[in-house]
Amino acid sequence: MNTTLGLLPDEAAGRFLNAGVLENSEPLPFAAIEQMSEPARWEAEPVRQLFDEAMKRFLPAERTSADAWLAPVLHATLRLTRREASDSRIWNFLALRLAPDYVFWRHLSRGNPPTVSRTRFSGPFHSQAFARLWWAAELFRDGSDYEPVVVACNNQDVLNTVLRLDVVLHRPTAQAIIRLLSADVVRTGRQVNALAQAVNAAGSTLSYEALAPDTPRDMDAHHDWIEELEGVLVPYDSLPAGPSDGRARSASVDALTGLFRQLFAEIPSANEQPD
Repeated sequence: MNTTLGLLPDEAAGRFLNAGVLENSEPLPFAAIEQMSEPARWEAEPVRQLFDEAMKRFLPAERTSADAWLAPVLHATLRLTRREASDSRIWNFLALRLAPDYVFWRHLSRGNPPTVSRTRFSGPFHSQAFARLWWAAELFRDGSDYEPVVVACNNQDVLNTVLRLDVVLHRPTAQAIIRLLSADVVRTGRQVNALAQAVNAAGSTLSYEALAPDTPRDMDAHHDWIEELEGVLVPYDSLPAGPSDGRARSASVDALTGLFRQLFAEIPSANEQPD
């Protein structure tokens, strides 16, 4: 394999994802994938090592727990601009060429026969195996602090539902949701989904940006963080440091936390006690 990552177009990726591949009964043609990929600037080995480490740290029975460990270290290792991360070609290459074994390990269904959804290999950012983790880290980190990312990724309904909402592009909104999870106000999957629906619906009439303005991100600091990767060792046993591009405005997070707490309290189905 080449020492750098590649960029595999969606159309090319789709050609390789037949039923045999998705059932893991037919190998992917690595040579053909490399031939159809454009070279990229990122080193392959440090990224590949993350997936090996995750599969060593977590048993298959606890594979969903790998998300909370992997998301921060993937983000800190594969340092992308948002424009670069919006290019599906890099995620296609990671899934089909660099680490298809991880995609099968993490996302193989329990059906008969067991299969992996095509979108885990090549699909929307909130479904694709690696894009969803990188974007969860990007949208839920609070500046250089990845702790909110761990909270987010420890709840699969945050990844499956909240991550796809446009409102979490607003940093105080994302942090307010995480605060309610951290405080155990919102705990179950049903409650997360109910909160997400309420926050999204309110956001169609309220302007969260006007109600709770954020401070601009320091794009120079973010650029410096991307450029400084050479020689930086990303820790595996503690959280890495993200870009020091500024935290969400605290007063705005406070305001939205109170609002969302109120919205959540007004959802009868979310607050019913189980029988």
